[in-house]
Amino acid sequence: MDIRPRRSVLYMPGANARALEKARTLPADALILDLEDAVAPEAKIEARARVTEAVESRGFGPREVVIRVNAADTPWGVADLEAAVAARPDAILIPKVSRPGDIASAAGMLAARQAPPEIRLWAMMETPAAILNAREIAAAASDPGNRLSCLVLGTNDLLKETRATADAGRVAVVPWLATCVLAARANGLDVLDGVYNDFKDESGFRAECEQGRSLGMDGKTLIHPAQIAPCNDIFSPSKDEVERCRAIIAAFERPDNAGAGVITIDGRMIERLHLDMARRCVAIAEAIARLEEAA
Repeated sequence: MDIRPRRSVLYMPGANARALEKARTLPADALILDLEDAVAPEAKIEARARVTEAVESRGFGPREVVIRVNAADTPWGVADLEAAVAARPDAILIPKVSRPGDIASAAGMLAARQAPPEIRLWAMMETPAAILNAREIAAAASDPGNRLSCLVLGTNDLLKETRATADAGRVAVVPWLATCVLAARANGLDVLDGVYNDFKDESGFRAECEQGRSLGMDGKTLIHPAQIAPCNDIFSPSKDEVERCRAIIAAFERPDNAGAGVITIDGRMIERLHLDMARRCVAIAEAIARLEEAA
């Protein structure tokens, strides 16, 4: 089972050299080096140079490195994409995706520049059209040439565009999150929750992480290093979870259960769908252990 943990995914402003250097030591699973929202127009070109230099240095250890480019219809978008391809990050995050053609267009630009297949595409789901078209956008992954591997929720932009209110329970946001989870899972993609803006409010942040995990999110995008540890904690399977899952796997591996569709463990009925869930839980726990050992 090929799994890459994406519990904590930290945005880092591309114009800030000090932040880019600090990112090399942070215990985030992935880093989004941002050329878009976090960079003022007058700093875009300088940020592009800083980010590509940082990525080309290959000094980020086991962390997944993603470059968020500006949209193709901006003055910087095409040059951002060309520079990102040359730098060879793990993925390029495409902003303002609203329809599957946005992914196909970006993938076509990568193919035209002979980008290696290892460079994947992530899609920002941050417009009302993106949510309405989530099924079709995620289905773009059925074509390997589209390189799509992850959906990223842009909840701040969605709140702005819909004029919804960001209350503590995220009543307006939950349907958008659930829609994207379903679209992602139907097409074998990962999906990441949006950011929590008050980085000093750890209790509120933890509650939002718990909510995201309960909805099926793989992890959460972050705006501050202080959010990494609690995010990693919440999106990691607990020791008890892993032990229960290992017990389920071991039970189904017994010769007398080899053909069983349902077994009983400690008075609970366990189906083979629970075996699939258990295998994934153990696989993600092992992947996290490898990642932390390599960091």
